[in-house]
Amino acid sequence: MTSEPPTFADWPAHLPPPTSGTRLDGGWIAATWRCRLADGREVVVKHSPHPAEGEADGLAALRAAGVPTPEVIAVSGDLLVLALVDGAPDWGGLGAAIARMHRTTGDRYGWHRDNHAGRFAQTNTWSDHWPSFFAEHRVRAHLRDPEVPRELRLRLERACDGPIQELLPAAPPPSLTHGDLGHGNIVAGRWVIDPEVCFADRELDLAFMLSARRNPLPPEFWAAYQDVWPIPDDFDERRLVLGLHHRLLQVRHFGSRCLADLDDDLSALGWN
Repeated sequence: MTSEPPTFADWPAHLPPPTSGTRLDGGWIAATWRCRLADGREVVVKHSPHPAEGEADGLAALRAAGVPTPEVIAVSGDLLVLALVDGAPDWGGLGAAIARMHRTTGDRYGWHRDNHAGRFAQTNTWSDHWPSFFAEHRVRAHLRDPEVPRELRLRLERACDGPIQELLPAAPPPSLTHGDLGHGNIVAGRWVIDPEVCFADRELDLAFMLSARRNPLPPEFWAAYQDVWPIPDDFDERRLVLGLHHRLLQVRHFGSRCLADLDDDLSALGWN
């Protein structure tokens, strides 16, 4: 923690420099500071290992869909400068906004650019067939990582070749999705940050959002979401399948300690 102004190699030329800064807690991929600029504005500066324009693009898409996000003040190289946000929690308003975001649809699954899921590149090649997009770009794409043991990789390859295609609907609405929405990417119970956007079945978002055990989103969030767009009664039949994307991301990021949960889900699905 420091009050000295941090030095950023890619600081935007048009923006007044920071005169002080404090390193913020959290964030295990990027480093984040709260800074005061020479013109008196307080901002959040995120130094990412990836080009910041991908995240700025996702924030712009969410904002256009009515999701409350911090204003993007500047983007330069691997730096993202955001307006400082705060306020009283509004979980109901946020739940309704996320449901409306899911009501924002495209013509196909994917996105106009690839982006990142944590440390890893996320491929968003356009597709007209949801099960194929999910199997190829949200499951099979992870299987080359050596953190995924051979036995689990073979089970998942077999799933991509058949069961996933059978269990997922071919053409659900291609909803705008955040990709990683949980408490860690919500500020003050009302602002959304760190998107990994694409057009996908909204149930991909729901599977992750409903998987939190230690810090789930509160009931008022879900009540408001359900008022705008109820979750299908048969969603649980697909929840574990759609959760495989984040199970694999956890294995790739955190290693063998996350293998048991992945194995349990595959066994519950009967994929041996």
